[in-house]
Amino acid sequence: MTHHILDFKGTKIHYQKEGDGDITLVLIHGFMTDLRVWSSFVFSYMRDIKIVAIDLLGHGQSGWFEDTPSSMELQAEAVKTVLDHLQINECVMVGHSMGGYVALAFAEAYPKYIKGLCLLHSHALPDSNAVKEKRQQTCDIISKNRASFIINFIPNLFAPASRDKFYDEIKDLQDSALDSKAEGLILAQQGIANRTSKMELLKTITVPVLFIIGKQDPRISLDVSLAQSSFPMHSETLILNNVGHMGHIEAKEILKQRLLSFTYSCFAL
Repeated sequence: MTHHILDFKGTKIHYQKEGDGDITLVLIHGFMTDLRVWSSFVFSYMRDIKIVAIDLLGHGQSGWFEDTPSSMELQAEAVKTVLDHLQINECVMVGHSMGGYVALAFAEAYPKYIKGLCLLHSHALPDSNAVKEKRQQTCDIISKNRASFIINFIPNLFAPASRDKFYDEIKDLQDSALDSKAEGLILAQQGIANRTSKMELLKTITVPVLFIIGKQDPRISLDVSLAQSSFPMHSETLILNNVGHMGHIEAKEILKQRLLSFTYSCFAL
């Protein structure tokens, strides 16, 4: 496995690139995880396609900009810097949760790069005022006791009935999240809170969009996800039972097959 560090405006972006060929899948993680969450996907796909996983600003081994919220547009620009460095000008992009917000910002700013888009437990709406207040509370908690927040936050992303089953995976995620610094996480959370609506993008995007939805997702309701899935010209939906907000772990084998077939189909169009 090959990992690299790239300069981005004076800070660092950490990424992993494996495999070869003309078909490229880019994997963007969610809040409080990093590119390691995709390890089994990278290992499975690298024999067949080119695969790129990136640590977003404030996560994993990537840096951040002091006192500057990590907006979704800034995160998207960092992703573009990696793709340009690798001379990749076409890809299917998968974004989990916050990574989906980044993928939408990327598709809006750099549409020619996108052959297909997958929103994995993610959506196009901005935060309401009430949710923004909760995010500020989250920032305050992280500032005071980052470790305690991480330990409590990660299990609640999983469907309640599956938390015991994925005990080891939850522990690994907690350990990985503890590598991230409080300031980087807070700036990322502020960037999420300030994001803009991408509903118009969903209505006008011409490439396929795959929505992956967990029936027991505690963070995004099924109704919201299904409503948004009706907007794109070419929309596909995968609804997973007994899955919360972490389908790439809770339904890993199903997602491995579905994401690869989606990637192939997008490049065949």
